[in-house]
Amino acid sequence: MSYLERAIQDGHAVFIGDGKQRKIKYVAMNHTEKYTDPEEQVRAEFWAELIYRYGYEPHRIGIEIRIPDRVPTDIADLVIFRDDELKKPYAVIECKKEGITDSEFYQAIEQGVGNKMDAEYVMVVAGTTRRAFYFSKDTGILERNRNIIADIPPQYGKVPEFKYHKEGRLDIAPVTQDVLTSTIRKAHQSLWGAGKFSPPQAFSELCKIIFIKISDEKAKRKVGEPYQFQIKTHETNQQLASRIHHLYEQQRQRDPNVFTEGIRADDETLAQVVAHLEGLNLNKTDLDTKGVAFEQFMDGFFKGSFGQYFTPREIIQFIIDIMRPTNEHKIIDPACGSGGFLLHALDAVRREADEYYSDHNSRDHFEHWHTFALNKLYGIEINDDIARVAKMNMIIHDDGHTNVIRADALEHQDTLIRESQNHNFANYTFDMVLTNPPFGGEPVNLVSRKHLVDDYDMAEHIDRHGKKKPRKNQKPEILFIERIWHFLKPGTGEAAIILPDGILSNASNQYVRDWMIDHFQIKAVVSLPQYAFAYFGAGVKASILFLRKRAETEQPSPDEPIFMASPSHIGYDATGRKTKQNDFHEIANLYRQFEKDHEPFFQVALSRQ
Repeated sequence: MSYLERAIQDGHAVFIGDGKQRKIKYVAMNHTEKYTDPEEQVRAEFWAELIYRYGYEPHRIGIEIRIPDRVPTDIADLVIFRDDELKKPYAVIECKKEGITDSEFYQAIEQGVGNKMDAEYVMVVAGTTRRAFYFSKDTGILERNRNIIADIPPQYGKVPEFKYHKEGRLDIAPVTQDVLTSTIRKAHQSLWGAGKFSPPQAFSELCKIIFIKISDEKAKRKVGEPYQFQIKTHETNQQLASRIHHLYEQQRQRDPNVFTEGIRADDETLAQVVAHLEGLNLNKTDLDTKGVAFEQFMDGFFKGSFGQYFTPREIIQFIIDIMRPTNEHKIIDPACGSGGFLLHALDAVRREADEYYSDHNSRDHFEHWHTFALNKLYGIEINDDIARVAKMNMIIHDDGHTNVIRADALEHQDTLIRESQNHNFANYTFDMVLTNPPFGGEPVNLVSRKHLVDDYDMAEHIDRHGKKKPRKNQKPEILFIERIWHFLKPGTGEAAIILPDGILSNASNQYVRDWMIDHFQIKAVVSLPQYAFAYFGAGVKASILFLRKRAETEQPSPDEPIFMASPSHIGYDATGRKTKQNDFHEIANLYRQFEKDHEPFFQVALSRQ
């Protein structure tokens, strides 16, 4: 039950009307406001929090208080008074809607300080982002940094040194999907809004800070001890930044594969990001909530020039439904981007654990999916910043990040092993490849990368005299087809790969299709609508191919059936807006029936049912 729900139940507030006309009446003040206003919703929630968490009496919390000696429009949102006559202001609170920019937040601070009257305390509340100040007779009102405190006092008491304590009066708490999505956006905006970082660089910085946040939540501490990832009373931005840097370095030494460089955000920006995140408990927030929140944020973050690193969750989930990964499969995405395929595979194995173990908190349940994440789930990403995003995504979803490496998946196997320091990246060892490789970009220059020619059949061509000659360049998506074949176990290894339709239809790519038929059983081709990747800046028409690697002596049969489908609706439109129409579920059911109808050709897939 929220503080506001409790206030309604106890009769301190009353809702009047419904829909757009809904209002809230604060009973003690006999004051009514329109509740549909987002700022009013923030004020109502914090007003109730003042009653139940801070312990202030409703009849001493003024609402819409006119400021003496100011223009008539200068009104304080909430004022805590020391007396029943409401003559002696103690704390002034300025309330703003969730999701305002940093500049708007700083303006709200100035507004709150300007409205403080003779109050000792000023607080600005913008949803989950909050900042409190103490103004004694000895501190000037212009020295904001020196006046920052962890929180206003409860019941006219002492200012706390720290706000959040383990199982204390106020502990960090899990949040809803909407709140988490908004908080991630605010934190990212704080990092790149000043223009010091590009959007992916800013997200890389955010990943570092979230890494510290999660590590601090998991750190051993006694009941009542404060968390370190929070703003301390009378701590300057420089002092806070020093403490955060120290926490980061401690964790980086324990896990040097996650981050290889220090935090680059300046002290003021870092303090603002801490203010956004300090009250959240990411570890205790539901996994589905975290997954959807981060994907919703990434929907926009990866739009346009970064679209190649993101595959919509509807397409990923469909592929997972077809492939049906289990904790016995060793899986890799050699172009993992933000880690979408890895996360959905991990979620599928978690759901598998739910079916095996009724106690979802048991050690057996945990080991079922966690051992899979640590030992059988792998990713490769060529872009350093995006690889860090994938690692952070895995950390947020409870691990698997140590098997995500920053490397070019087209390189030699020994290069990948060296980059990862992990021999499990060996060829011919993977049960499953799930990937959306980059396509439509610059071809791979095989003149400058001659060492690749020996690794790839399709790095060569047959001249008019029937002799093999190295190509000058080759499309990366074509080389990725071979790379996938390298990774898979002979005979049983399976892949789902998204490819541009030109590979399937252009006459110039006949040699690619011939190579694929010789080396793979093509089990299914699902042609995606033209708009499938339009929102993410890629207008190329593409299809999903489901493949099985042939055994060494296996020859293609002219009787091999291929499942074909072409969905019209895929759960979202060309603008990225979610829609209720989605043909993927029906297609997955049809494919499963197709497998059963052609059982001799689909033995591997059927054995997993």
